[in-house]
Amino acid sequence: MAKPNLFYAQSGGVTSVINASACGVIETARLHKDKIGRVYAGRNGIIGALQEELIDTGKELAGTIAALRYTPAGAFGSCRYKLKSIEENRSEYERMMEVFKAHNIRYFLYNGGGDSQDTANKVAQFSIQQGFPIQCIGVPKTVDNDLPITDNCPGFGSVAKYVAVSIREAGLDVASMCESSTKVFVMEVMGRHAGWIAGAAGLAAEQEGDAPHIILFPEIAFNQKKFLQKVQSCVKQYGYCAIVVSEGAQNKDGSFLADAGGKDAFGHVQLGGVAPFVAEMVTRELGYKYHWAVSDYLQRAARHIASATDVEQAYAMGQAAVEFALAGKNAVMPTIVRKPGKKYSWSVGEAKLSDVANVEKTMPREFISEDGFSITAAARAYFTPLIQGEDYPPYKDGLPDYARLKKVLVEKKLKPWKG
Repeated sequence: MAKPNLFYAQSGGVTSVINASACGVIETARLHKDKIGRVYAGRNGIIGALQEELIDTGKELAGTIAALRYTPAGAFGSCRYKLKSIEENRSEYERMMEVFKAHNIRYFLYNGGGDSQDTANKVAQFSIQQGFPIQCIGVPKTVDNDLPITDNCPGFGSVAKYVAVSIREAGLDVASMCESSTKVFVMEVMGRHAGWIAGAAGLAAEQEGDAPHIILFPEIAFNQKKFLQKVQSCVKQYGYCAIVVSEGAQNKDGSFLADAGGKDAFGHVQLGGVAPFVAEMVTRELGYKYHWAVSDYLQRAARHIASATDVEQAYAMGQAAVEFALAGKNAVMPTIVRKPGKKYSWSVGEAKLSDVANVEKTMPREFISEDGFSITAAARAYFTPLIQGEDYPPYKDGLPDYARLKKVLVEKKLKPWKG
């Protein structure tokens, strides 16, 4: 009887270390050739399964797979495609089962955030109903750090390092020019409902007067009067004010400060432009000259400044996912468990996908200062270990030398999908 094959796919917004998880999956699977046949990767995530576009990772050299560990973005392609409930669109699940049966796929590893874990959980349930059980294992990933149960999420530590470094460097720039030029700098970071990334920027402020002077969290309702008073106070005291604002900063009524209109594939409100919104408010009300920046894709693609801790954990989650599958586990996700003690250490834990799916973990109030504009010592203790260590990629001619995959597709066996 042919050995079962494994299908791995990347989902949602990518990170600088999601490929490290892919590396962990593929390298670990290759160590178990006695139990796993071929390792396929979905071209553009779950869409690759529906369209029967399966990349044969066996065509990639060991050195290329190893290079994924230090290559950013989604090497196999990602997507924002949310499977509806089985009741709403049964045909999608039936199509996946057809593809999995045609290619003898019994292991499905889905690398993504809360929506992705929901998808993996649904596929696990449906496969059992169909009498062709697929062992579905989630692989955690999200720069937003908002998955429950796991202490932190692969992808977050590197973004945290990037934004803390960026606001420190930008703060020094503004400080050197504030006497005769810019007095307010606003940096926008990701975070729809959770302020983890914005909070991590607070690590840059080690001494009184260090940037950032103000952080705007989604968890704290925006108060324009208090905010402007704080900006004015910082400019008078330090000569300038450096602000970090989460894209999901909200008004008291729950509306976003920067609602761009429209929704994405998951039904999320499209956000954009909170940095210029805040900056223009400042100059309109206080008259200060400003500059603003939107970190956008730069923060999640910055592999050159990745956290070594983050890279190690991302790889370990991919490795653990394969080991979970081989151990016969189903509808679960490996997690990062922080061990007690002053010296940071962690281990691999386990969570049910049903407990992870579509649940957002926000910043606890005790991590945010009383005035709502900075982080506490507890938050600093949580964040600091996650940005530790440097894991630079190799350089060639002054630029990072990242992996380039062949991405050879497996021959199709089914009729085209008409989704």
